Amino acid sequence: MRRAVKRLRAQPAGWEPVRSGGHTPARRWIVTLEDGRTAFAKVATDELTASWLRDEHVVYQHLLGAPFVPGYLGYHDDGEHPVLALEDLSAGTWPPPWDAAGISALLASLEQMWATAPPPGTAVATDDAREIAGGWDEIARAPEPFLWLGLCSEPWLSGNLEALQVAADVAAFEGDALLHFDVRSDNVCFRADDGRAVLIDWNLTSVGNPQVDVVFWLPSLEAEGGPAPETVLPDADPGLVSTCAAFFCARAARPPVPTAPTVREVQLLQARTALPWAARVLGLPPPT
Repeated sequence: MRRAVKRLRAQPAGWEPVRSGGHTPARRWIVTLEDGRTAFAKVATDELTASWLRDEHVVYQHLLGAPFVPGYLGYHDDGEHPVLALEDLSAGTWPPPWDAAGISALLASLEQMWATAPPPGTAVATDDAREIAGGWDEIARAPEPFLWLGLCSEPWLSGNLEALQVAADVAAFEGDALLHFDVRSDNVCFRADDGRAVLIDWNLTSVGNPQVDVVFWLPSLEAEGGPAPETVLPDADPGLVSTCAAFFCARAARPPVPTAPTVREVQLLQARTALPWAARVLGLPPPT
C-alpha cells in the first residue's frame, strides 16, 4: 500500500475498508494519509483480480488526465497482489437514483470516451461478443434454468427463441471507439464539484461500436427507476439489443459465482428489462 501511494509523498496513517457498492472480489480501502488527504486503493485477492488490476493500470496510465476517469495516484505490483491507488470519490454522488441531469452527464462522458484513442493492444469488441451472443443458443440447449427465472412462459420462449437467435448479431459490435464495456450504476460517480460523470473499473475495455456501452447500460437504468431504453436510445441496433438480452438472460440462469454472490441477482434485474425491450425492438409479443 505504501509503495502504491509513494508519489503523494505522505505515509498512510489509516485504512477504512469499503464494504458497499460494486461486485468485485478485490479488497477496497479508503486510505488516510498523515497529511489528512485520502485515496482509494484496490488490492488484488487472487490471480483473477490481479489480472484485472494490471489491465486497469495500463488503461489509467493511458488515460491520465481524461475528465471521465478518477485521478490516478499510483500502482505497485509485488507479483501476487497488485495495488491500484486512485482519487477518493467518496464525496461524489453514486446512482441510483437517476435523474435527467445524471443521464445527460453520463452520456456526455461516454461521448468523450468514445472519441479517445484506445491503449495499444486493446481487445476488439467483436471477439468478446462471440461469447456474449451465445446466450440464446445456451438457453436453447437447456431452457429449464432460464424458465425457472419466471421471465417468460415456455410457449412464449418456444415461439420466439428463433427470432431472438437470428437477430443477435456479433457484427453489430464492430467499430473503432474506446468502450468501457461495463457501464452500470456501481461503475459511475458524479463529481461533487461539477456533477461530471466519472467511470471506474476499467478492466474490460475494448474497441467497438459506441452503442454497445449504452445498450448494455439501459436495462439497469430502467430497473433502477430510470426511463425505458427507447427514451434514451430510440435508434438502438436490434442486433445489439437481442444480444444484450441474451447475455443477461443466460447469465442470470447460471449458478451463483462464489467470489461475487450478488452478480446473478444484478443480472436478473437487468434481464427483466432487457427481454421486454428486445421483444419490443423486434416486434415480438410481450414476454408472458
